[in-house]
Amino acid sequence: MKNILLIGAGLSSSTLIKYLLDNAKDNKWQLIVGDQSFELAQKKIEKHPFGRAIKFDAFNIEQREKEIKNADIVISMLPARLHYLIAEVCLQYNKNMVTASYVSDQIKEMDADLKAKKLLFLNEIGVDPGIDHMSAMKIIDDINNKGGKIEVFESNTGGLVAPEFDNNPWNYKFTWNPRNVVIAGQSGARFLDRAQIKYIPYNQLFRRTELLPVLDYGEFESIPNRDSLQYIDVYGLDNINTMYRGTFRRPGFASGWHVLIQLGLTDDSFKIKKSEELTYRNFINAFLPYGKDRTVEEKTCDYLNIGIGSETMQKLRWLGIFENKQIGLKNASPAQILQKLLEEKWRLSDEDLDMIVMQHQFIYTLKNKRRKIISSMIVKGDNQIHTAMSKTVGLPLAIAVKYILNGVITKIGVKLPVCKNIYQPILAELENYGIAFTEEEFELD
Repeated sequence: MKNILLIGAGLSSSTLIKYLLDNAKDNKWQLIVGDQSFELAQKKIEKHPFGRAIKFDAFNIEQREKEIKNADIVISMLPARLHYLIAEVCLQYNKNMVTASYVSDQIKEMDADLKAKKLLFLNEIGVDPGIDHMSAMKIIDDINNKGGKIEVFESNTGGLVAPEFDNNPWNYKFTWNPRNVVIAGQSGARFLDRAQIKYIPYNQLFRRTELLPVLDYGEFESIPNRDSLQYIDVYGLDNINTMYRGTFRRPGFASGWHVLIQLGLTDDSFKIKKSEELTYRNFINAFLPYGKDRTVEEKTCDYLNIGIGSETMQKLRWLGIFENKQIGLKNASPAQILQKLLEEKWRLSDEDLDMIVMQHQFIYTLKNKRRKIISSMIVKGDNQIHTAMSKTVGLPLAIAVKYILNGVITKIGVKLPVCKNIYQPILAELENYGIAFTEEEFELD
């Protein structure tokens, strides 16, 4: 019996846990689910005979060592900044580790030690990053194998509400960690555009968007995401002219979010004194110039240079930012106050389903002809537990764990899922769960 230790039983872990438990008997696995909330871990196990729930404190070194020492493989679903706490102990006790998060510099530094011990730390094996890497590398390898030369690679992913449940003026609801949404993009973005490096600072990030159609689902707004340049080496695209990774939202979202940034409402760098006593109307007014004879709404329009009846003002009113409703959140930053408000307005209701949208676009030359590939994926959630986000994050992780334990994946060191040995079996099995791509290819003039 092999022990799988899963640390973190949040929303994205639901489908991961189900897969591991569904396959536990045939593969002779015991799944230990640890979370700071024992009740949550226990709920996710559902009294399964091959599952066990524990209360887990990531900051308790004795518990970390005890549980990791007894595991055959460890899955960390903790916040990304805490993975190194688990990784250090995994290295100490010779355990493989898998995460869905971007690989950190702290973990990269473990590469030589991992290789010496023949261990694997597989990172970025969720949806984005994860499925995006694997599906892109499959196409890149196919083009390279045909002798093609890739000129352009653009990739976008978005976690959104399914269109039949899209019923608010922002065309958005939270499908993953709200805090990550509120502070997204604060480090700006950079990418390669026609052989020129482009830098976009945070205060302009949500103005630099592009509209792209995806299958029969209409148009989506692409917002530049983080540092695209680092993936030139990862994907082996040294001679590429355009390398871009972005985030999908529905049209109009970015312009609305841009004004929240300009107002200062996404700032997480300071706390507001006695924030719990403020109303949301007081809160937004605190960021506006003094105007004795102007309403808060009028001052907002003046400051942003928008009309009182504009679409942007309609979005702000709908959020409730001008209401005399008490915030009730102590010692909070502007970003935390905004998050509290958004969690009330952008919450998925019980009947809502979410949706993951992903698209890659390639332009390449083969035998003196330029060709374009558009590869698109749409995945909808089953319910409030097995959401599209939970499925697309959890299933790649779970399948990777199976193939590591079964000896199919044999790589060592700090890895991303860009090797054929890793992506091929995982993508093949994901198709059994409806996670598949529609490819369109055509010649360019």
